[in-house]
Amino acid sequence: MSDAENLIQTKGTPLEAWQNSHRLAAVPAISLDELAPRGQRVVVVAPHPDDEVIACGGLLAALTEREQELLLVSVTDGEGSHPGSLDWPPERLRQARYAESEAALRALGLAPERLPWQRLHAPDSQVGNDEAGLAATLRALLRPTDVVFTTWRLDGHCDHEAVARACLAATADAGARLREIPVWAWHWATPEDDRLPWERARRLTLTPQWLARKQAALHAHQSQLHRDPTTGADPVLSEEALRRWLQPYEVVFL
Repeated sequence: MSDAENLIQTKGTPLEAWQNSHRLAAVPAISLDELAPRGQRVVVVAPHPDDEVIACGGLLAALTEREQELLLVSVTDGEGSHPGSLDWPPERLRQARYAESEAALRALGLAPERLPWQRLHAPDSQVGNDEAGLAATLRALLRPTDVVFTTWRLDGHCDHEAVARACLAATADAGARLREIPVWAWHWATPEDDRLPWERARRLTLTPQWLARKQAALHAHQSQLHRDPTTGADPVLSEEALRRWLQPYEVVFL
């Protein structure tokens, strides 16, 4: 577990602090065509069901408005999100989170039954046990012209970091381009934090329609939005976290 991962358990950095961040305000804009050039396949590699929405739901909503090939890869089934829960044992979570992901994709404007969607069923919270195997699996899926989006390699969650490292290896071997997106970093980092690679950061502005679709997609993940009465655990996706993730932009590290 990284030092940052320990910080995920804290309350987190308030949205208002990020709104006053000089470094975040100075992040250069990037257009949709620059980020996901027309004619190139977009590959989104999500460590858990919901990460594709949190990280780049706005981008995915934008891509529904034009003809662009898309591949979604779900690395785990998210069955480890409620440890010890009587309401949410792993097998029930596995099934529920798949259904939630389908609903979220529909909310974004995508049709899951027609979407190329690879589900790898890696064990939740243990992706790092076989990074080499994951990298090989991803490499077999990739083309040299792909643009690959995944979580940041220092995001503060073991699976997010392992998936990013595997994507880094796979894209380097395939000749594809990698785009990393912070998810939990908005929770544990501070507004002027030197640990974030600001020089690689770019900001995609979301239209109100894209943002509304992202919000609806996030709320499709109902298993993650409520307190667990059997363990007393707070929601995995807290109201404060949702506020941070539902800003009218998405930040990507090139």
